[in-house]
Amino acid sequence: IMSDLRTRDELRLAMAGPLRIARPTTNDAARRLERGLVQRRILSRMRRVAALGLFVAAGGFANAYLGPLTVTEVIASAPPPAYVEDAVMAHRTTQVRAAMSSQPEVPEYDPEEIRASTAIVMPQLPADWYVTDVQVFPSKFGPSVEMAIRTNDFDMLSLFAVRPGSFDVVRASSVHKDDVTAAYWQVGDVAYALVAKANTRDLDRAAIALADTLY
Repeated sequence: IMSDLRTRDELRLAMAGPLRIARPTTNDAARRLERGLVQRRILSRMRRVAALGLFVAAGGFANAYLGPLTVTEVIASAPPPAYVEDAVMAHRTTQVRAAMSSQPEVPEYDPEEIRASTAIVMPQLPADWYVTDVQVFPSKFGPSVEMAIRTNDFDMLSLFAVRPGSFDVVRASSVHKDDVTAAYWQVGDVAYALVAKANTRDLDRAAIALADTLY
C-alpha cells in the first residue's frame, strides 16, 4: 500500500506542473490507482469486522456448549471433612428421636465406657451442660458417638465424635449446613463436631474450649 501511495503522489505531482497539462493516459492511471486504494481500504475494514464477528461468535459458542468459566469449589475454598456431614445427619436423627415417645432418651453418659468400646476419647463438658441423650451411631468411618446436650447459651446442641481414619491436629472451624452450623476440629485420631442453630463465633468459641480439654 505504501508503494501505491508513493506512486499516486508522483502522478499527482506530474499532473500539477506549471502548465497543468497531463496526458489522458496519466489521468486514467491516477484514477485507477485512486479506486484501487479506496477498494483496499474497504476490504481491510471488512476483514477487521469479520475477524471481530468470528471472535464474538466463538465466545458465544463456548459459553453455550462448554458453559461459563467458573471457579471450582476446590479452588475457591476447601470443603469440610466428610465426617461433618455425618455429624449433621446424626444431629437431625437425634432431633427425630427426641420427638418420638417410643424412643426414650438415654442421658447416662460414661466417657470411660465409650472409650473402652469405641476407642473414642470424649472431651470434658462444661459444668452447666446437661446431657439428655447419648447414642452410638454408624458412620462412614465406623462407630461414632452422638450426644444431645442442653445448654444455657445454645439451648440444644449435638456433640459428635468419630475416628476418621487419619491422624491430624485441626483447629476448630465452622461451616453452615442448611439451617444449622457445625464447628469441627480434630485432635490426634479422633474428630469432633458441635452442631446447633447458633452464631458461628459463639460455636467456634465453645469448640475451642472443648478441644483444650483433650490436651
